[in-house]
Amino acid sequence: MTFRHSICNEAFEKWPFADACRAIRKIGYTGIEIAPFTLAEKPSEVTAAARKEYARIMQAEGLTFVGLHWLMMSPPGLHVTSPDAELRRRGWEHIRRLIDLCADLGPDGTGGGKSVMVFGSPKQRCTTGGLSRAQATRHMAEGLASVAPQAAERGVTVLLEALPLNQCDVVQSLEEAAGIVEEIDSEAIQTMFDVHNAVDEREPHAALIERYFAHIRHVHVNELDGRHCGAGDYDFRPVLETLDRLRYPGWVSLEAFDFSYGAGRLAEESLRHLESLSL
Repeated sequence: MTFRHSICNEAFEKWPFADACRAIRKIGYTGIEIAPFTLAEKPSEVTAAARKEYARIMQAEGLTFVGLHWLMMSPPGLHVTSPDAELRRRGWEHIRRLIDLCADLGPDGTGGGKSVMVFGSPKQRCTTGGLSRAQATRHMAEGLASVAPQAAERGVTVLLEALPLNQCDVVQSLEEAAGIVEEIDSEAIQTMFDVHNAVDEREPHAALIERYFAHIRHVHVNELDGRHCGAGDYDFRPVLETLDRLRYPGWVSLEAFDFSYGAGRLAEESLRHLESLSL
């Protein structure tokens, strides 16, 4: 089994960007996924010159820019399903600016049809202000549909991530995510699979991937408790074998939440563990 491996960069947040890219590539990753808050509080604060420089550094260090995640960690106060129409508008305007940032960070400055934006952000999309879950979910779907044309034009795919019950009450299963994707019916709006966030799913993870593979454009790997791969006892082999059999063309990206091991160690141990399962 051979996959393209990337890593989410927030474990290296305190590192100079070039040093982080160099270390990530030396360990063996070929892609990097960026949390926007590690670059600036607001996407509009990342100047055109800075975007070109980040893109240059990634290319110089031999890394491919995979996309963005943790889309709404900053600036504070935004929400995309709120009953407050003005707050929703500002939330989706933030997503539009991130689409441009995502495209601009690509090697050709267009996204190339391959850059992804993983839309998790539980606190910024959960029910609030007395809305029902159904109403909030409808706002989520309408907002995604509204940004689909821009995403398609910029060559970016926005991925609606299913989140577990203890994080969010809006889109809690791959079935829900895939249903919204099919309703919007745009190649620019799809979904993804995350091991840690599939903890409440009723089907085995490999079966979920097979069922919804047509809409899965990205994969996050981690232990069920959020540590890096190999730090726990999750069996990644069925997931990897299913992806391999279905000829998954995308990235397998480490998203760890426990940084106590240190960035270099968690990156190294995770990749070596996944590689050992692919032999």
